[in-house]
Amino acid sequence: MHTTYFPVLPLQLVTNYNSISLQLFDFADKYRGKYDSSITVAQKYYRSVSGYADELLWAAAWMYKATNNEYYLDYLGENGDALGGTGWAMTEFGWDVKYAGVQTLVAKFLMGGKAGSHAPVFGKYQEKAESFMCSCLGKSSQNVQKTPGGLIYKQRWNNLQFVTSASFLLTVYSDYLTSARRDLHCSSGPVAPSELLAFAKSQVDYILGDNPRATSYMVGYGNNYPQQVHHRGSSIVSVKVDPSFVSCRGGYATWFSRKASDPNLLTGAIVGGPDAYDNFADHRDNYEQTEPATYNNAPLLGILARLHGGQGGYNQLLPVEVHVAKPIAAQPKPYPVKETPFAAPVVIEQKPTTSWVANGKTYYRYSAMVTNKSGKTIKNLNLSVSKLYGPLWGLTKSPSGSYDFPTWVSSLPAGKSMEFVYIHAASPAQVSLSSYTLA
Repeated sequence: MHTTYFPVLPLQLVTNYNSISLQLFDFADKYRGKYDSSITVAQKYYRSVSGYADELLWAAAWMYKATNNEYYLDYLGENGDALGGTGWAMTEFGWDVKYAGVQTLVAKFLMGGKAGSHAPVFGKYQEKAESFMCSCLGKSSQNVQKTPGGLIYKQRWNNLQFVTSASFLLTVYSDYLTSARRDLHCSSGPVAPSELLAFAKSQVDYILGDNPRATSYMVGYGNNYPQQVHHRGSSIVSVKVDPSFVSCRGGYATWFSRKASDPNLLTGAIVGGPDAYDNFADHRDNYEQTEPATYNNAPLLGILARLHGGQGGYNQLLPVEVHVAKPIAAQPKPYPVKETPFAAPVVIEQKPTTSWVANGKTYYRYSAMVTNKSGKTIKNLNLSVSKLYGPLWGLTKSPSGSYDFPTWVSSLPAGKSMEFVYIHAASPAQVSLSSYTLA
């Protein structure tokens, strides 16, 4: 599992985006303050307890990753101490307190050879990142609390947000360590990278039902999952079932307050989860435990994607970000536009979108567009991809070695295109059409 996938965008659009992002960062750094001091109504719901310092470092880390601009790397090095990045040893990671995420990302820069003169400061970031990992594993002098069933526990109100976010950091750091060929160093001794991934998996397994209650905390998954989610839309019957008008007050009085199962299943939502003793009360008004949130689900998707990848080699230090400030290196030869011999009804076009040098080898990121030129919908698409020497995203590999639609795509409508990308240190792979059906 490689780093975040950046879609192919027109150069002018990417340049404008980076310019706007730089202006926003400069504005935030110049006019420092907590957002809820300006938007005071937010203090009732999403109060900024940690302040703004972690957000500035968090933004700088991601700006460097997205743009490769040394300004942001210098910012992390020069402000790490003053803004708390090198000082705070955390036992949580969430929407308010982002230090553990900053420290993990900066540790990646360090292990990837990006620190330069900031290596001593970045080393302090890494010490704190590893302190977080060790505390989650129970191998530190200051460990996170766990329930009797083994779940990370921070607080009663929506505890699973901390579980999924911490498990995500453990997952990516496991791959960082693997690619750097080193272990995690805890006060109890060295820890193999595989142990971090195994612990993250145990947290996912708990969420999905491997727990003392045998309850899945993902709505719609398994045989025993929350039936009364604290969610207005889920508590009201679907318009497809009953198109009658439901007013705001009526939705609350008639539907939300009912003591009955949700008529509109919020499939895939992760609720707040159990308390410190693995107990869970499935009631709609029990918002601390039954309320879903996007920040519960988002980190979980990353973990599931990595677990789906199995135990293959993953080099998380391989830079796959798009560097728009530098021209693409000399193209590998030959570099023709690749088209399938079946020009109709399917056309396949490839082009490199960026390149970089790592360990003396030039890597290329290729974008391949598959376009349906027919007047009908294509189903059961099957592609042959040969002379591929690196990872590929956006297709599903079949047992026979060919490639099918990704799991989230079942067909390609007429006139539409889909993209897949791959990385390797060679000329474009040979992509051809094996079979398809027209609907």
